[in-house]
Amino acid sequence: MTISTKPLSAHFGVDVTGIDLNTVTAEHLFPQLRALFEEHSALLFRGQDMTDETHLRIAGLFGPIEDRQADERKPDEAFEIPKVSNVMTDGSVSGEMDLKTLNLKSNFLWHSDSTFLPVPALVNILVGRVVTTTGGATELASTRAAWALMPEEMKARIRGRGIWHRYSHSRRKISPELAELPMFNKWPDTHWNAIWENPVNGREALYLASHAFKVDGYDETESEALLAELTAFCTQPAFVYSHKWNVGDVLIWDQRAVMHRGTPWPYDQPRTLSSICSSVTEADGIERMRLPA
Repeated sequence: MTISTKPLSAHFGVDVTGIDLNTVTAEHLFPQLRALFEEHSALLFRGQDMTDETHLRIAGLFGPIEDRQADERKPDEAFEIPKVSNVMTDGSVSGEMDLKTLNLKSNFLWHSDSTFLPVPALVNILVGRVVTTTGGATELASTRAAWALMPEEMKARIRGRGIWHRYSHSRRKISPELAELPMFNKWPDTHWNAIWENPVNGREALYLASHAFKVDGYDETESEALLAELTAFCTQPAFVYSHKWNVGDVLIWDQRAVMHRGTPWPYDQPRTLSSICSSVTEADGIERMRLPA
């Protein structure tokens, strides 16, 4: 089996072929995948027949599996792979203004997953299970490539500062009612360094998310304007890859160096992606990111 790659975009990401992800183990192929991950920030595997067992195994190789419902689950209740989906338990789809759909719409904001958690995410492994006829793309933006090409004047306004994150902040942009739900208010605000240095290769990335609401040294109005300006720079077309899903596609990206968002689709059509995030560890540079609360 020969692994081959071709660029997804001019600045980051590779389309990986010649591998069946179901065969990946800690000793077999994962070291190569991890090296590609560190170098390119985003990996695409098309047309995989990935099982749930494989999904869990590969996520566990990247790091501890994130479980946002751990405090809600009964002792004998097993972890279930999260679904990014508009499909209800009875098989119907949620209405466009239902809270379930509004939560999905909040994912249309550029973000990195879990910046609001005490331990944020290293990686998201997203699998196409049910796809729509149009729309529903997942877009990735490289904050590493953007930071490398950002004008020094703009860098100077954020370098050396911390950024505060809150889960309900991103939801409030979509719906005040959504932002008040308990699931978006379980964790205290987090405070991270604005720049994440990759400990493997030393490359820096701007650590941004729609959950960010305050920058050290600026008031909230100034912070909002600066965060919007930085996000706009990082999400220029030159730094973005847009993926149109087919069933079986697997997209893996580095949350330390890549923001992402979903795009709208016809809401009367079902759409389901399986998503597992793995948390960062000390080896991924987290201790350099922590700032006092």
